[in-house]
Amino acid sequence: MKKTLLYFLSLCFVASATCQDRAVASSNLSDNDLLNIVQKQTFKYFWDFGHPVSGLARERSDGQTHKFGDEVVTSGGSGFGIMAIIVAADRKWITRKDAVTRLLKITSFLDTTDRFHGAFSHWINGTTGKVIPFSAKDNGGDIVETSFLFEGLLCARQYFNKNSSAEKQLRKQINNLWNDVDWNWYTQGQNVLYWHWSPDNGWAMNHQIHGWNECLVTYVLAASSPTHAVAPAVYHEGYAQGKTFVNGKTYYDIKLTLGNEYGGPLFFTHYSFMGLDPRHLSDKYADYWQQNVNHTLINRAYCIDNPKKYKGYGENSWGLTASYSIKGYAAHSPTRDLGVISPTAALSAFPYTPKYSMQMLRHLYNNKKDQLWGEYGFGDAYDETENWYNKNYLAIDQGPIVVMIENYRTGLLWKLFMSCPEIKAGLDKLGFTKEKK
Repeated sequence: MKKTLLYFLSLCFVASATCQDRAVASSNLSDNDLLNIVQKQTFKYFWDFGHPVSGLARERSDGQTHKFGDEVVTSGGSGFGIMAIIVAADRKWITRKDAVTRLLKITSFLDTTDRFHGAFSHWINGTTGKVIPFSAKDNGGDIVETSFLFEGLLCARQYFNKNSSAEKQLRKQINNLWNDVDWNWYTQGQNVLYWHWSPDNGWAMNHQIHGWNECLVTYVLAASSPTHAVAPAVYHEGYAQGKTFVNGKTYYDIKLTLGNEYGGPLFFTHYSFMGLDPRHLSDKYADYWQQNVNHTLINRAYCIDNPKKYKGYGENSWGLTASYSIKGYAAHSPTRDLGVISPTAALSAFPYTPKYSMQMLRHLYNNKKDQLWGEYGFGDAYDETENWYNKNYLAIDQGPIVVMIENYRTGLLWKLFMSCPEIKAGLDKLGFTKEKK
């Protein structure tokens, strides 16, 4: 009995020491080492969990999206995943050859999927290529998700620029897909873009795309198309005339030029700017770097203020954006605060708030690892008030973590996207400038 007790106590001591060693090791990691770990682990969502037939990104990891379960792949999330694959190839986590092989699988599959005047649906069956309706009337083209997909595809076209037959074939397939999108169709002949069109329901969704939101890149791509470009008036009279486009108010002593009250969810500063480089980017409406920095700072300041007194909010635990919640998927923001912190919010904000994002990252890694760290990085969301930690994943939340951290570290995806001659011409046509002020 005495020997058994001593043995048990020795095991407890070893286990305790091991936990302490892990804690010390994590706290002693350099910033670069920690960023490497998080990017590489998060990238696995798109590489290891990518759909086996199409190579595209599954919508989410819980298999509960739809009756088709893990067959549901997402066009926009796949664009983010393509950008993550570029990061992985550049950092030598995978070989360039393997990256090209995966991307050729993706582009070859995309060439066979249902398309609607060249645009892709939000959800696609990863085996058959058939549209999976996103809602009752949304079973056709979604040009916003399509634009996120092409943000990634155009970066891939620019990165894989060798003269090998595989890379030449990849560029050719991307160009064919890009040239096929009829952005003008999605204006209905008006000076605004419409989000959806369905062969069964026509324009029944009737969703005009007005700003400020995540859709700036949609208008930039529409103006940049080499085959079906929209006129500048579509941007200026459509997107820039939204009810929540101009703001001009101050929150927590921080001025917000564009957007909703308190800025809205933080994905507004991520999705379009995974490719679009906001540094020194401006037009007559805003300086987009300052817009995104200020939006992020307001979001963090709100979490520190924590007017609803949720547990766990603070200077090291902040970030409201769209994610899972205990009540289902929700677009969290200061004006829709449900007590949920989404790791993707602060981690994808690294370019804008590197000091504060690193504080959040260390808090997550050192203090929340047991509750949140998993096969594909940090889980999607947590709510300390409800003691709820979600270890499932969403493609549109994991992708920005990899990509925006890389843009903070090297500017890789920004350089690639902005090197596209069509994008340069489109931005110029819309009146954007890229100059230091």
